[in-house]
Amino acid sequence: MSRAVRPIRVLAADDGTLAHMRAALAGCADLDLTTTDALPDVAVLAPGHDGPAAIRAILHRSPATNVVVLASDVDREDILDAVAAGARGYLLADDDPSGMPDAIRAAARGESPLAPRAARALISGHRLPRRDARLPAAEKQVLGMLARGCTDEVIAERLDLEAAELDRALAVVIGALGVADRTQAALWAQRHGYDGGDGDPGQVLGPFTRDPGRIHRPARPNGQRPAWRTHDAEGCEDRVRGRHDGADPHDRRMW
Repeated sequence: MSRAVRPIRVLAADDGTLAHMRAALAGCADLDLTTTDALPDVAVLAPGHDGPAAIRAILHRSPATNVVVLASDVDREDILDAVAAGARGYLLADDDPSGMPDAIRAAARGESPLAPRAARALISGHRLPRRDARLPAAEKQVLGMLARGCTDEVIAERLDLEAAELDRALAVVIGALGVADRTQAALWAQRHGYDGGDGDPGQVLGPFTRDPGRIHRPARPNGQRPAWRTHDAEGCEDRVRGRHDGADPHDRRMW
């Protein structure tokens, strides 16, 4: 008769990691997520200003626990401080969450899961730029509209892109971010400031709001005034409110 295998006890050591871990470990019967276990197999926590002290406190209470840091960005000094305090691994919150369960299992076995970008930071010896740092302005505009749920048709129309140009821009964005598809690119953008407000790298639409607002495009060089449109930021819906006199009502292009 085989013995039942005890689930791996995983402690979310702070509020910053709890929601992320719940989503990443959902459906993993062998991983038991908790916020109260004093003697977990694996403890996951955000770095924070007191990260090293928190790591030491966990290991003082439970020396057998393997501590993994879950960070929002890559900083070589933070990684070194965490390792010096006793952390076993260092993961990044914006990496593919599907890899989180295996990383936790590896930590429970005494291995050291390390996000690839964290490893590169240790090797290079300096802070790595954000994934979108080298994206051209046009691709950042595309990313900003992806964050708002805009369809390819709407993006192409708003940015005056041919279908092939938009396909190339999407390929550049997806490749630069290291994600699988446009949906993951949109989720990444929503988590990293592409909201239309101050500091938005996309800077293409107005402030992000669920309330409908009006946006309009600058006049074309020939002096024609662009059509006014109603924009629903949640669904990126686009309805023409007015057209130029004499315009073909079936022509969906912007002037």
